[in-house]
Amino acid sequence: MADGLTKSAARNIFYGGSLFFFLLFAALTAHSHWYMVNKSTDNEGLTESVVAGKHIWEKNMCINCHSIMGEGAYFAPELSNVWERYGGHQNPEAARAGLAAWIRAQPLGTQGRRQMPAYDFTDEEMSSLIDFLEWTDGIDDQDWPPHPAG
Repeated sequence: MADGLTKSAARNIFYGGSLFFFLLFAALTAHSHWYMVNKSTDNEGLTESVVAGKHIWEKNMCINCHSIMGEGAYFAPELSNVWERYGGHQNPEAARAGLAAWIRAQPLGTQGRRQMPAYDFTDEEMSSLIDFLEWTDGIDDQDWPPHPAG
């Protein structure tokens, strides 16, 4: 027997290790996809209004200032739990009215504070955007954001 590692043994270790880690990567990718589709996404609540709200979110580039579940900019508050912060679980009508009033009141004009631009949303657009924000609150975000205030 040779004192060191032979070429064929090294080749077998390389191919075996490569195959093992490729299969591990494929399994983890499949599991991640399965988890996202079956566990963390609220497909039942994904209505046309929620989809329209997502389009409004994208069209107005809200993600350039806000974040949802940590994705986006950190210039303005995290919005994945804004429905909860406005009391949507206890009083959905008041939460909808409060969110709509807040968005329509922008910009506040307070000196020294970051300002949200004014948006001229129709009632239907506002309702869809709020439906989208409500839907994001229902996603299993694994306790994100870490602070309730976003």
